[in-house]
Amino acid sequence: VQVVESGGGSIQAGGSVRLTCAASGIDDRPYCMGWFRQGTGKEDEEREEVARIDEDGTIHYAEFAKGRFTISQDNAGTTLYLDMSSVKPEDTAMYTCAADNKWSCDLGDGYWGQGTQVTVSS
Repeated sequence: VQVVESGGGSIQAGGSVRLTCAASGIDDRPYCMGWFRQGTGKEDEEREEVARIDEDGTIHYAEFAKGRFTISQDNAGTTLYLDMSSVKPEDTAMYTCAADNKWSCDLGDGYWGQGTQVTVSS
């Protein structure tokens, strides 16, 4: 199983960035997938969910993500995107993707990538 994120980097506040997560090797598509984040210096805190897509296509957003971030998945159900716009310095974090098969859809016990860093400067 592989879960690989890409697309992070350094951006100015108010700007936009797209994160991509490619998953493979998990039984049964479409995959249940989601984005989580953990801020710098917050390693003792749990990662917070940013957005996720359930096995039936239902989309969930954290309050801070609504209206600014858009999650989407490709037709094959194996690649996940996160379009972030109007970013703020407080969005600075390591963004990590998680994936699971559509039958259990338990991202906490699923497969996780290494993460991609997003740094927003003011």
